[in-house]
Amino acid sequence: MFDFLKKKKKNVMKVEVEEVLTEEEKTEMRKKIAEITLEINRSQLTETVLAGKCEEAGLLLAQLNEIDSAITSLEKSQSYQNSIGQGYKKLMSLYNQKRAEAARNGDDAGIEQWMNKMDDMRQIAKKVTISGQ
Repeated sequence: MFDFLKKKKKNVMKVEVEEVLTEEEKTEMRKKIAEITLEINRSQLTETVLAGKCEEAGLLLAQLNEIDSAITSLEKSQSYQNSIGQGYKKLMSLYNQKRAEAARNGDDAGIEQWMNKMDDMRQIAKKVTISGQ
């Protein structure tokens, strides 16, 4: 009788759309990664610049779904200079992705490994926040 007092349920579905890269975009990204790698290897850069270059390469690798390479590059970036920017966020996301994969496979050692890495990243965030970098 008093249907107007009841809340109507809305069926809202969130659809996650993965960004699909064209072959041309992938080729362009790989060229950019190669250029960054050459810059890192060739020149004498400060640790801050090296961290930025490694982070940039890692983010591009993550877009190409080369997860292990992206993790390596982003970890190298954090080793040069701790920061909590885009690279930090992406690295945490990749760690979580790897942890979920290990959980699906029933790999307890893998779960623990990736959880420990995530804990280390949280410690970095605390240090950076406290020091105000």
